[in-house]
Amino acid sequence: MQGDAPTPDGRIADAVADNWVDRHAPAFARPYLRLSRADRPIGTWLLLLPCWWGLALAMLWDQSPRWEDAWIFAGCGIGAWLMRGAGCTWNDIADRHIDGSVARTAARPIPSGQVSVTGALLWMAAQALIALAILLTFNQAAIALGILALLPVAIYPFAKRFTWWPQIFLGLAFNWGALLAWTAHAGALHWPAVFLYLAGMAWTLFYDTIYAHQDKEDDALIGVKSTARLFGDDTPAWLRRFIVATVLLMMLAIIQAALGQASVLALVVALAAPWAMGWHMTWQLRAFDADNHDRLLQLFRLNRDTGLIPLIFLGVALWL
Repeated sequence: MQGDAPTPDGRIADAVADNWVDRHAPAFARPYLRLSRADRPIGTWLLLLPCWWGLALAMLWDQSPRWEDAWIFAGCGIGAWLMRGAGCTWNDIADRHIDGSVARTAARPIPSGQVSVTGALLWMAAQALIALAILLTFNQAAIALGILALLPVAIYPFAKRFTWWPQIFLGLAFNWGALLAWTAHAGALHWPAVFLYLAGMAWTLFYDTIYAHQDKEDDALIGVKSTARLFGDDTPAWLRRFIVATVLLMMLAIIQAALGQASVLALVVALAAPWAMGWHMTWQLRAFDADNHDRLLQLFRLNRDTGLIPLIFLGVALWL
């Protein structure tokens, strides 16, 4: 397969074209920003959107949007960027010996020698500490959840060594914001947030299985596990199951949050969110080609739009 070999100035081929890191960042900072995937923003979106879902659903649940929610909204945005960067840095530290053997990842800053392990550890700590400062502005229950989130983040890079389902650990980490943002608004965790979290996990299994098909040949050579390798030719059937689970679990979350709280019209609009999201995922499934690496990356990146769909519907429901 085609790897993401670096250009002479260290750019990586699968980065977003004309991204701000390659165009505007100082030369000394570029390897560290690439380590944080700042040149590939889709991961930040995938981490952030469940946070915003959780906040929107919590406001629909108690019908009491407050000015403090504007800070929760912004704090989740900044925190998602920082923690995605810290998580990717940790992932590359843990995978430094594997990444050099995989065509798509061999050009990353650590295996290519652009950043030392010590430098990466310091960079990871700096990002995590700033994110902690933001977390400390939330209520105590949200702070506790934020600290607990470090557990799945720490485990995820090693999951592909011991399970065929490492995407579950990614889902645990990437959708934690649904629990945290709900709690930051509501002051405690409730069942609608849990079902929303599970819906996000099903969505993660969908998009990251698509993503993992890019590496399945290299993963097989070095013995790394993934749902892409596990499912093989049955991947479309599994993707269909993840679509159904995403839609049903998000519907359950919305019904538990809004039934008896929101107006009938608001409930109907909110329930349109998982259906619209499901149709977008179904469209991706129809375009899925396990052997077309460019198509796989394109579909993976389209999940930013997939995740924005329920946010739009929930936002409208809040005003009804």
